[in-house]
Amino acid sequence: MANNFEFDYLCDVKSKPKICIGLSGGVDSSVAALLLKEQGYDVFAMFMQNWNDASTTLHGDCEWEEERFVAEMVARKLEIPFYFVDLSKEYKKRVVDYMFDEYSRGRTPNPDVLCNREIKFDAFLSVARKMGADMVATGHYCRKIQAAGPKGEPLTDANGNPLWSILEGSDPNKDQSYFLCQLTQEQLSAAVFPIGDLPKPEVRRLAKEADLPSADKKDSQGICFVGKVDLPTFLQQQLRSVEGDVVEMLPAYYESSELFKTQQSLLSRRADAGAVSADGGACPWSDEELFLLAEPLSYADVVLEKEYYRSGKKHIKRERYRENGLWKHAGRHEGAQFFTQGQRKGLAIGGHKDPLFVVGTDVARNMVFVGEGENSPGLYRSCLRIAPDEIHWIRPDLALRPGGQMRAALRIRYRQPLQAATLYMREAGLYIVFDEPQRSITPGQFAAWYVKVGDGVQEYEMLGSGVIEK
Repeated sequence: MANNFEFDYLCDVKSKPKICIGLSGGVDSSVAALLLKEQGYDVFAMFMQNWNDASTTLHGDCEWEEERFVAEMVARKLEIPFYFVDLSKEYKKRVVDYMFDEYSRGRTPNPDVLCNREIKFDAFLSVARKMGADMVATGHYCRKIQAAGPKGEPLTDANGNPLWSILEGSDPNKDQSYFLCQLTQEQLSAAVFPIGDLPKPEVRRLAKEADLPSADKKDSQGICFVGKVDLPTFLQQQLRSVEGDVVEMLPAYYESSELFKTQQSLLSRRADAGAVSADGGACPWSDEELFLLAEPLSYADVVLEKEYYRSGKKHIKRERYRENGLWKHAGRHEGAQFFTQGQRKGLAIGGHKDPLFVVGTDVARNMVFVGEGENSPGLYRSCLRIAPDEIHWIRPDLALRPGGQMRAALRIRYRQPLQAATLYMREAGLYIVFDEPQRSITPGQFAAWYVKVGDGVQEYEMLGSGVIEK
């Protein structure tokens, strides 16, 4: 049965564009292809191989070979041309190498965001265009519309080209706009998101109704177009394991930390000024104070010391780590670069009432710092900074200039509920101050900012993003 669904940004095109669908073998891209075909577009499918090192791929339900097989069956079912492209060299160069470099420096990158920016809407798009495609479609749960002005008038850039907006997907449980937070206007102009207005159950229903081979496939949990890769194993095969110390930070440490106390004092200044206004109000901090607010605790002052003691009837000389009431030795690990802020699994340290969480790492000294319980002070921060060269505006017409500020809703990881915050643009970078402390602000991840659009319905447009530096 045909679906009465049309893409607003293609309605005015006199001759329907030729569209290449990135067919992954999953149900989402399969239904995207189905909708394009039913609406009469000239569509062909292409499967991309991004990784070919079998030593880091777990053989199971989600190998890329199986995904390719399912994708080809879907294309045959839909009677659309199917092609295969090997982008593994580009993927290694532009995504994997960057990912390893970030992890080796104690940062946590997001390969899926990079894959969309560097591969799907760049290298893959380039190949698709050489094969005659005008646009590339994917199975992302997000929406693309032409940006509108205050009176609803369509907006264009200086050259008369449409300005595009990315909205969250209609299904709040599946919104994937975050993964597209680094796309440019040029990339967006060639992007099509056929299922962005559909809830996941409806996508499943359409797939079953059309008897698509991917209708009952589980959602992939692997890295973008790579397959089911076990990330810890992947990293350990590429980065050298070096045993080091795990240090538990005690509550008294934060009570004695000058930086921690200064940050709490600065944040109380905002509370003293009353509730945050709709436009953020005047910035209550100087540039130097914003820098201090965004500074993470480094635990650089933590030094483990050993002491000797006698035990047993024979008074055998033994050694142990000296406790000082601020921190204590908690265990050993196999490499600080394998741990990330907020991590709970993989520590293998017992003897505590509440679970331990990673509150920091020091790759140079190969140390991992942990705190007990979900309320450990080291887990939470209220401010982060994005370096000037890492700030990306999807809507360049709305970009802040130094000295500017705006209220926004922030997401610092996929599927996190949007968090209220104020953005302050300064020469030293973009500072984001949250209304409420945020757990596990992780350097290397992307922060994406949104604003509410329209009246009545709670819809959000993603305006930009950047790599969290601190």
